[in-house]
Amino acid sequence: MKVIISPAKKMVVNQDDFDVRGMPMYLDQAAEILSKLRKLNYDQLKKLWHTSDKLTQSSYEQLQQIDLHRQLTPAILSFSGIQYQYMAPDLLSEDGLDYLQNSLRILSGFYGILKPFDGVAPYRFDMDTRLAVGSAKNMYDYWGDCIYRSLVNDGPIINLASQEYSKAVTKFLKPNDQFINITFGHLVDGSIKTRATFAKMARGEMVRFMAEHQVADVEELKQFDSPNYKFAEAYSSETNFVFLRKK
Repeated sequence: MKVIISPAKKMVVNQDDFDVRGMPMYLDQAAEILSKLRKLNYDQLKKLWHTSDKLTQSSYEQLQQIDLHRQLTPAILSFSGIQYQYMAPDLLSEDGLDYLQNSLRILSGFYGILKPFDGVAPYRFDMDTRLAVGSAKNMYDYWGDCIYRSLVNDGPIINLASQEYSKAVTKFLKPNDQFINITFGHLVDGSIKTRATFAKMARGEMVRFMAEHQVADVEELKQFDSPNYKFAEAYSSETNFVFLRKK
């Protein structure tokens, strides 16, 4: 079983809490993307990133300083968005951390796919960035089926990623692949609505639940003991597990 999640835009450097266990499998490709980005000037990068002057300046300076081999942070600690805060890897046991390393994969426009303890440098680069690299017009073209192939032979894929990132996998799915979406929603006038912040919190909580309980079967996901969400059998299917916000 593999669980896929999105990265977070905000990244930090943390070399104190956990050691790096390895390097990203597509490090050469990340180096190629980095080289392409460094050829762009300030105005081109601002347009590419869709950022304010203040954010463009800090991101531009960060880009010049990226070192893909030194002063790296484990990916699970480098991304600091809401999902990662609620995952709380620093509270997991050694068995829980090993579970994450074996089962959790972070999708990335810059690195392709990451294990939790792969060493990464902070970057600003999304999967839907329209950067031409080589013959590829954008990152979906650039990564092709590489991300899919790195996942598909390890049993069911549990999707906790956003559509922007899961698209790098779903477009290559074969009929026999077991790909299960997890939906966290609210019931509003009979329709399921997703609220981004609450969903991000729940995704982090589910990853932590899986690590704490060493979840190895998709049916166990239905027992997710969130304080805010409960599995909704009536709204779920074999390929989409729906969890509704508790009243």
